[in-house]
Amino acid sequence: MQKYGLIGYPLGHSFSRNYFNQKFESENIDAQYLNFEIPSIKDFKEVLKENPELNGLNVTIPYKEQVIPYLDDLDEDARQIGAVNVIKFKKGMFGKTKLIGYNSDVIGFKQSIEPLLTETHRKALVLGTGGASKAVSYGLKQLGIEPTLVSRTKKNGCLTYAELTPE
Repeated sequence: MQKYGLIGYPLGHSFSRNYFNQKFESENIDAQYLNFEIPSIKDFKEVLKENPELNGLNVTIPYKEQVIPYLDDLDEDARQIGAVNVIKFKKGMFGKTKLIGYNSDVIGFKQSIEPLLTETHRKALVLGTGGASKAVSYGLKQLGIEPTLVSRTKKNGCLTYAELTPE
């Protein structure tokens, strides 16, 4: 049986486990999807140690950026974005497993917004500064749109919500 899962904290809001397990069952895929609710990214090593049969993981808040030092490699999008939401477990030489980080947020975002864009779309506000917003900003730049990030707190190069006006 293949084994996949999700790391994050908290995970009570996540629908991933039910969604993927129902999908595996309906498509007769011999796989299982588990939630690994870890209160600290330091617990990631314990998840790996206790689950050597893992084939891959999804990553959600607050670990999309924090997980990067634990990975062996990143694809170019994840490297440019600085955030990971998918980890592929690749069996290497001598049975050593390599953890490779990807960012699928950028793909989903670009595919969903691109059909709606016209030449008049030149700028965008991105609400938030976390891992998903980094993927959105990266995707906007690839589409030729200048993103401006909005944060709850004052950060270099970002607006705050208090600074936003209808104009």
